[in-house]
Amino acid sequence: MKSMCTKTGRSQFLTIVVLVLSVTVCGCGYHTAGHASRLAKNLHVIAIPGFTNQTQTYRLEQLLTQNVVREFISRTNYQVLNSMSDSADATLKGVVVSAAASPLTYDAQTGRVSSSVVIVTMRVTLTNRAGKILFENQNYTFREQYQVSQEIASFFNEETPALQRMSRDFARTLVSDILEAY
Repeated sequence: MKSMCTKTGRSQFLTIVVLVLSVTVCGCGYHTAGHASRLAKNLHVIAIPGFTNQTQTYRLEQLLTQNVVREFISRTNYQVLNSMSDSADATLKGVVVSAAASPLTYDAQTGRVSSSVVIVTMRVTLTNRAGKILFENQNYTFREQYQVSQEIASFFNEETPALQRMSRDFARTLVSDILEAY
């Protein structure tokens, strides 16, 4: 009789443990960030024409467009078109409003700039076929700091790599903001 109670008690205990674990794991309702999309389920094709550059910074709009396209392709299942198209379910437009590099710190001995910051501001709008705005941010501002070489012989302009880093950061943030509706 003792062995029968132990087996029944053990099986009831295991059943309760399995139920508690199932409810805990499956029933919480949380999901990991970056995997949920707040866009309409019928959206399959996104047109991302080249962004417009209203600054004097050479090819900045191309760098930003390229990184946004790459981010959409790597993180989503949307078909991405590189130009305006009637077959697109939505169109993402971007305008580079300003780009500037400013001194951040100075070398106390020489008085030369030792680090700078590049600041880029953009306007971005995602609209569906009917012209309804699905996402909009009129004031995206991104900054990237970089060191300025003090050695003339080994001088390397760090502004371009800083713009590349800032562009990748912008693309990650933009796609996350669009997908998660922030």
